[in-house]
Amino acid sequence: MGEAPSQEPRAVEVVGPATGFRTEVEVGGHHLVVDEPLAVGGTDAGPSPYEMLLAGLGACTAMTLRLYADRRKWPLERVRVSLKHRKVHAQDCVDCEKKPAKMDVVDRVVFLDGALDEAQRAKLLEIAERCPVQQTLQSKIQVNTRSG
Repeated sequence: MGEAPSQEPRAVEVVGPATGFRTEVEVGGHHLVVDEPLAVGGTDAGPSPYEMLLAGLGACTAMTLRLYADRRKWPLERVRVSLKHRKVHAQDCVDCEKKPAKMDVVDRVVFLDGALDEAQRAKLLEIAERCPVQQTLQSKIQVNTRSG
């Protein structure tokens, strides 16, 4: 769910490979490896960049649902989120004649364990749509790039 609004965001440091795709990531003392699958020339030493993106969305979804259920003292025992990313042809496209139009689609399945009634389950699925990472992904994002 990210940092509290008053907390300074931690920088994510990424060191790219001299060759291949294996990339080292460090954030707040945590070390991660990002790579590509063997099928596309990577060494499969870690998740791909898109898999990392999905992991962030899935983790945020699970955390958001945990927080919501805990505040209401609902019997949510565990949340499991399964995600897949795909690109599909965009049906409604302004510039379709000029270039092929693809749209990113994330398929998310939320599994809720616990003695929840149907109304609670429905509300939790509604709340899943409000997780902060999803809100960011659905907004206009500005990436500022400069030389360091």
